[in-house]
Amino acid sequence: MGDDAELTQALAAARRGEEAGFSVLWPVLNPQLLRYLRVLVGDSADDVASETWLQAARDLATCHGDGGAFRVWLFRIARNRAIDELRRGRRRREDLVDPGTRPQLAIVEDTADAALDRLGTDWALSVIATLPPDQAEAVMLRVVAGLDVAQTAQVLGKRPGAVRVAAMRGLRRLATHPQVLARAPTRSILPSAQPEGV
Repeated sequence: MGDDAELTQALAAARRGEEAGFSVLWPVLNPQLLRYLRVLVGDSADDVASETWLQAARDLATCHGDGGAFRVWLFRIARNRAIDELRRGRRRREDLVDPGTRPQLAIVEDTADAALDRLGTDWALSVIATLPPDQAEAVMLRVVAGLDVAQTAQVLGKRPGAVRVAAMRGLRRLATHPQVLARAPTRSILPSAQPEGV
């Protein structure tokens, strides 16, 4: 998730206009940002993440504080961009494209493990996306992005107690979700040993 001290140093470098600062911030935070945005806007996550980083680069002087404050600020921008994207999506009707007619890009993974990890991540994100929106956001920000309750409350514009409740309810729903239960390893129940003489 990235050490906030490392993020603070990188943030200071980025504020000075040093490319090295963003070369630390982006790889640490972008994967978390993309996972969060996939739950909010689905296939538009990459575009919204790009818009988020562009705004962050442009408005960096307005971000005050350390690496933790930057993380909150970045996710707040991402949430606002996601809300804008959802509004735009409601206003326009996109043409549906048959995936069979679209040219496929060859994607080469370094290892089979990377592909399995990605499939697992995509599956987990799709399950989290089935939660009510407030619970999905709370779970993503707390568990995936690694924000604490106060930081998550800042991003969502809610009270910390509301964030705790939403995250707890979301995690409880996930624990009993049929797809999660179906993937859980089956437990073998061994017959209890009978005491001798019974």
